Amino acid sequence: MDIEFYRHYADALESARPPAWRYDESKPCGVNYNSFFLAGLYDARHEMFRDYRKETEQIVTKLGLGPSAAVIDMGCGTGAFAIHAAEHYRKIHAVDVSGAMLRRARRKARRAGLTNIEFHRGGFLTYEHQGKPVDAAVCVAVLHHLPDFWKLVGLHRLASMLKPNGRLFLFDVVYSFDVAQYESCIKRFLNIMSMRMGLDGVAVSEIHLREEYSTFGWIMAGLLERAGFKIDDVTRTDDFHAGYLCTRRTERES
Repeated sequence: MDIEFYRHYADALESARPPAWRYDESKPCGVNYNSFFLAGLYDARHEMFRDYRKETEQIVTKLGLGPSAAVIDMGCGTGAFAIHAAEHYRKIHAVDVSGAMLRRARRKARRAGLTNIEFHRGGFLTYEHQGKPVDAAVCVAVLHHLPDFWKLVGLHRLASMLKPNGRLFLFDVVYSFDVAQYESCIKRFLNIMSMRMGLDGVAVSEIHLREEYSTFGWIMAGLLERAGFKIDDVTRTDDFHAGYLCTRRTERES
């Protein structure tokens, strides 16, 4: 092998390496769900206060798509949405940065005999969609893993994967309380999580508040709009959670 080979090999490695300035979305943010052990606890924790099938049916109704649709589930986790949504749509692209979470989601899909889910290791900043733009994207409790600047970058990238007038459903921890009352609001929120999940729920929520990147509703609205989405509907379940149903704007509307 000559020096020319090594030069090309070094160039290939350099082009494959992400730029040093890009946020590393694969690093743990809050609870480390890269851990196979903690990923194994995820469903047990969340099913204490969530009904995955009911959530999925509600999202499917909001999106209003037919059975021929293709949907990206960005931050699919253990497949809370993807597994049930596969019953409604032609194709689900289930994307997550955690190999541990993807392994659990794949296992669920095999057990359910599902063949229309494609699993991808990646996230808002790294997933490269192959093929035609999709009809919709769903992001449930995942965007808060990115700081606000990178939220916008990620949403802009996601918009480019959608058809014109494609739909987006996003649900996350989004703050709408008066910041002057933040201490009492947080205490009330932690009491609710204690009733839902016990002390474990309080500990996980405290980690979220301290280490993750949830933001205010007025910021989230601006991020969505600047990423190329029109907000069609906002549902706030309390001062800490919000769901957004959006449509990707066409070039004429931008």
